Amino acid sequence: MNKKIAIVTGGNKGIGLEICRQLAKKNHHVILTARSSEKGQAAVLRLKSEGLDVEFHSLDVTSLPEIESLSEWIQKTFGRVDVLVNNAGVLLDPSRHPPQTPEASAFTTDLKVIEKSIQTNTFGAFLLCQKLIPLMLKGKYGRVVNVSSGMGQLSDMNGGWPGYRISKVALNAVTRIFADEVAGQNVLVNSVCPGWVKTDMGGPEAELTPAEGADTIVWLATLPDGAPSGGFFRGRKPIEW
Repeated sequence: MNKKIAIVTGGNKGIGLEICRQLAKKNHHVILTARSSEKGQAAVLRLKSEGLDVEFHSLDVTSLPEIESLSEWIQKTFGRVDVLVNNAGVLLDPSRHPPQTPEASAFTTDLKVIEKSIQTNTFGAFLLCQKLIPLMLKGKYGRVVNVSSGMGQLSDMNGGWPGYRISKVALNAVTRIFADEVAGQNVLVNSVCPGWVKTDMGGPEAELTPAEGADTIVWLATLPDGAPSGGFFRGRKPIEW
């Protein structure tokens, strides 16, 4: 296959679906992954109806066996992977804003919320990098984009949403670690804040459409050789950690 092979986690809706659409339009063969086979297959049919080259593979990013199964399938089917977008994520914390609940404070939050947030938002991305970047190194080309958040910026850290914030700070560390370990080998690893996007997580009052939120992610996923690695971006510009 002459097309680049791109894997997008959490691709069945919102920003993830739009990332799949935009990468397919840029002549990538996109593997849309999601926990729900029903929702994932429906998303693929929708994109295929637009004439796009997309297929589905079931993936729960909190399951090591499923991550290993995906890696084995990729190796057997394509022998390589060119792009990995770690988009799957959860926001499990109650809102700090009205109607506020007592559990919204870091003083009273349930540790299970933090554990589950890290399991999905951090460990899932870490394991996928661990399993798939070696295939990129073998092919001497790779682009990894970890979808983080401004809520994970230490330079602008506030209270509330401790599970989400901590998991995204840790995800940024994952970016820096892998970027350093593969430096100089044409595998670029970056974090991105898509901004406040109209999704199930962002809500209807958000500023950006999913297409706008996906823009910088797709830009990072298609960077030319020699482009930045180990950075944090929003609106196609670097931001502070």
